[in-house]
Amino acid sequence: MPTYEYRCKECGKLFERYQRITEPPVDQCPYCEGKVERLISSGAGFLFKGKGFYTTDYRSSEYKKKAEAEKPKPEPKKKEEKKVST
Repeated sequence: MPTYEYRCKECGKLFERYQRITEPPVDQCPYCEGKVERLISSGAGFLFKGKGFYTTDYRSSEYKKKAEAEKPKPEPKKKEEKKVST
């Protein structure tokens, strides 16, 4: 169930209601009983990370080869010369 945000037109207070989509919108402020308006909100964003999601697990083998070719190659490590003190 989504959470809806409302603002009272009378007192200006903001409040939220956890409602079913099929429920009618709130029309009265719980603080002053004035008229309210439903606000458009961004909602809760979420991000899929890790294995188990389409973009990481089900890419074509051609895509994976191209992606691997575009990765920067690590530079070989240089051997350090030992200095002998006399």
